[in-house]
Amino acid sequence: MQRDKFFKVIANKTHPNEKLVKTHCSYCGMQCGMNLRVDTSSNTIIGVEPRYDWPVTLGKMCPKGVTAYQQTNHNDRLLRPLIRDDASLKGTKEGFREASWEEAYSLIVQRFQEMQGKYGKDSLSVFSGVSMTNEKCYLTGKFARVALQTRYIDYNGRFCMSSAAAGFLRSFGVDRGSTLPWTDLHETDCLFIAGSNTAECHPTSMFRIWEVQNRGGYLIVADPRETPIARRADIHLDLRPGTDLALANCMIHLLIQNNHIDAEFIANHTNGFEEMREVVKEFTPEYTSEITGVAPEKLIRAAEIYGKAPNAIVMFARGIEQQIKGSDNVSAYTNMCLVTGKIGRPKSGVATFTGQGNGQGGREHGQKADALPGYRKITNPKHVEEVCKVWGIKPEEMPQPGVSAYEMFELMQEKTIRGLYLLCSNPAVSAPNQNFVRAALKNLDFMVCADIYLSESAEFADVVLPSVTWSEDEGTVTNLEGRIIKINKAQEPVGESKPDWLIEVELAERLGRGQYFGHLKTARDVADEFRLASKGGYADYYGATWEKIDKQDGVFWPCKSEEDPGTPHMFLDHKFYHADGRAKLCALPYRPPAEEPCEQYPLRLTTGRVVYHYLSGNQTRRIPFLRDMCPEPYVEVHPETAERYNIAYDEVIRLFTRRGEALYKVKIIEAIRKDTVFVPYHFGHEQSINLLTIAALDPMSRMPEFKACAAQIAKQPERMSIR
Repeated sequence: MQRDKFFKVIANKTHPNEKLVKTHCSYCGMQCGMNLRVDTSSNTIIGVEPRYDWPVTLGKMCPKGVTAYQQTNHNDRLLRPLIRDDASLKGTKEGFREASWEEAYSLIVQRFQEMQGKYGKDSLSVFSGVSMTNEKCYLTGKFARVALQTRYIDYNGRFCMSSAAAGFLRSFGVDRGSTLPWTDLHETDCLFIAGSNTAECHPTSMFRIWEVQNRGGYLIVADPRETPIARRADIHLDLRPGTDLALANCMIHLLIQNNHIDAEFIANHTNGFEEMREVVKEFTPEYTSEITGVAPEKLIRAAEIYGKAPNAIVMFARGIEQQIKGSDNVSAYTNMCLVTGKIGRPKSGVATFTGQGNGQGGREHGQKADALPGYRKITNPKHVEEVCKVWGIKPEEMPQPGVSAYEMFELMQEKTIRGLYLLCSNPAVSAPNQNFVRAALKNLDFMVCADIYLSESAEFADVVLPSVTWSEDEGTVTNLEGRIIKINKAQEPVGESKPDWLIEVELAERLGRGQYFGHLKTARDVADEFRLASKGGYADYYGATWEKIDKQDGVFWPCKSEEDPGTPHMFLDHKFYHADGRAKLCALPYRPPAEEPCEQYPLRLTTGRVVYHYLSGNQTRRIPFLRDMCPEPYVEVHPETAERYNIAYDEVIRLFTRRGEALYKVKIIEAIRKDTVFVPYHFGHEQSINLLTIAALDPMSRMPEFKACAAQIAKQPERMSIR
């Protein structure tokens, strides 16, 4: 009662011309609860307050969340459409002029129709992001396939979440990023966290993680760097980048050897145990140590702790996923839960730390090259028929599957794809092998970009359309638990900016496809159609009405009817989504990274995030406080490595791989392996570490191997500064 009374006081604490709008942060998958403070006299967001009643984070916010509201009324916001009159200036901020929406739309429609008339429907492509509402993600898939009638659509989740999706689909038959709610985390007995710099990337989870240890539980962290969470871990498995599969196989080997398995669960609810056991036999601690560099005694102790824990949760993030065997890594770590039976019950299971705000929902409803709403497959005739009924098209009109994100750039370079509609993504920073990707963007005949700022990718566009921030529209997103939550509108759009869903509806009408889009007048209209389109799919959102979401503080999918409260815990009945109801234990032989160190390139380069920035940095690098805290990238080097190369702290060095090079200041730090260097990836132009990363793709997920490639350092002729 006292808590409820306190929350009510907070919620009514306003000034005369101020209102509080209940919503969630725009950044990572935590989607921390917040109230935006709005000056009603000027239609301006003026601040933020944490929401102590939000059950996931209980009032916690990180530096990005505290300042997120500053992006909405930023001076860099695009206020009117821009048209480039000088194509020779593509790839720069120059050559644009302001235009009306009508002129911009007319040019887009003219060029799109010309290209499709000359080169076919599939000469156009759509590349999108998942930092959008479910409704916008859903409509983008429909826009590509119904308005543009092209097969070529993919999204930036291919660069961050696709391996988790592929691994879960193979193991469970369904992809939900967490099999249990986040409110279970602090009650478990052991957390095994692999490839996640949680304290910086998902800091508002940390109070639950520390509580596990405070209660006498254990924390095991697998990471090449001694990150803040690794420093507090009971065991830090300091493996070489790209060797997670060997480590996970070793854990399975030891769990079986020491009889820390649930034989009844394996027999009744899984397939593949014997094949998997045969593969992991060779992964003794000694053999695994040779591959990973982790001491055998650490491996033995980690398996013992996890095996003996009454309840345990395996968690991971991009560190294990952004590899050519990322899907295998996910399934291998999932094997740990399955062989011990630590899944399908409270306080035990598997979970991913989702990087993008709607990384879960954004991959479920039709933006992927082979996916349709509700996580249906475009290759399944029954699934196609179900979606076509909602869209009002014939099944034979549904385009065939396209290709993954990076492969779309290859088709742009080949001129198979000649036009691009880009929204809510910045591949000119976030894609690997940047020299190739930027050349591909420049090679397009015509490119349209919808964004809130003139991003590095927008610099390659012929037309730039001003879209809105998260606080100027409404809709749902799905957080890292699989909980569908509501984003509420706090102010009217600035300038002439428009929501992405409205831009797509208006373009569809001008492209002569209005009969399929014209009924969508509001975000709520899109939401109602989206729920219907997901009905009956694996990711069924039909019962997650906006009213229920408000009443329950979110709804976990699947939620199949308006009476269904949702599904916080997956697989409580130990029924999985494969046809026989069993989970699959995957036999996964080890494969090394695509590029191993050699005499010419003796170091291992890995990349990641810092607490002050988000994804490509297009938003956070513009916020003064966040920019001041981390104004430029750097390369982390171990002291012994720095001594070997005769380089000093803050010295500018040349870091290079087989694909490119860049200049970075040196940060000498003991919290990294001697054979590894690390650079954050939030920076653009010539500071982008993705000038150096490799585009080797996971054969299942088509995820590039951002986390491991061979690199070298060169000392500059004299100390210099970076412009």
